[in-house]
Amino acid sequence: MEKEKIKIVNHTFFGGLWFGGWLFTIGFLHLAFAQGVFALVLWPYYLGVAFSSI
Repeated sequence: MEKEKIKIVNHTFFGGLWFGGWLFTIGFLHLAFAQGVFALVLWPYYLGVAFSSI
């Protein structure tokens, strides 16, 4: 009987990168609380809209 191997994967780097991007977006665009909550998922969109006007 063969034992199962368990592989543990840690995605801390990408989670930290996502969290940093979210905080940067809130600070850079001076978003209100509700917009900041939406930016939790949509922060690349908010940055794209802001930088498209440049």
